Amino acid sequence: MAVTTRRADAQRNIAAILTAAADCLGRDPGASTSEIAKAAGVGRVTLYGHFPSRAELVDAVFVQAIATGEETLGQVDLTGDPRDALTRLIESSWHLVDQYRALLLAAQDALPPGRVQELHADPMARVERLLERGRSENVFRTDLPTSWLVSVMHNVMHGAASEIQAGRITSDQAAPYITATLLAAFTPPQSE
Repeated sequence: MAVTTRRADAQRNIAAILTAAADCLGRDPGASTSEIAKAAGVGRVTLYGHFPSRAELVDAVFVQAIATGEETLGQVDLTGDPRDALTRLIESSWHLVDQYRALLLAAQDALPPGRVQELHADPMARVERLLERGRSENVFRTDLPTSWLVSVMHNVMHGAASEIQAGRITSDQAAPYITATLLAAFTPPQSE
């Protein structure tokens, strides 16, 4: 019984820490582990008992955010005209990027190079499948590798987040700007 109680307490603490970390990092990408522990209602020793470093905590929160995003993106209708499907996917993806913008900044700062991209593997695979379908239907360009087009989408999305952070565009402007940019970039060049 005592072991079960400890495990339940540990699970509650982990859940509280992850929730507090998502909230704190969502407001301030530089939030400290002390702030997160306080918001979770646990001591720093407890936090470090579950997450030995700030980077491991940020990683866990980012993994959770990506999983939540995957649930949302999995519901996006990607049938029909690939351009229309891409527009729907961009809109849904943008809402997630915007929602988790500060957490993304925390992840980019705390995690090793390549980890953020690694965690985006499933969302990027969805984009790749859609682009491949659009390429086979001759609505997306075939003169550039699909991997390059996926990277362009990823970078335009994250660039929009940076533009909002800098105050040059608003969140409401981002999805239409991203869509216009990517549809233009993905449209096959006109043959001469």
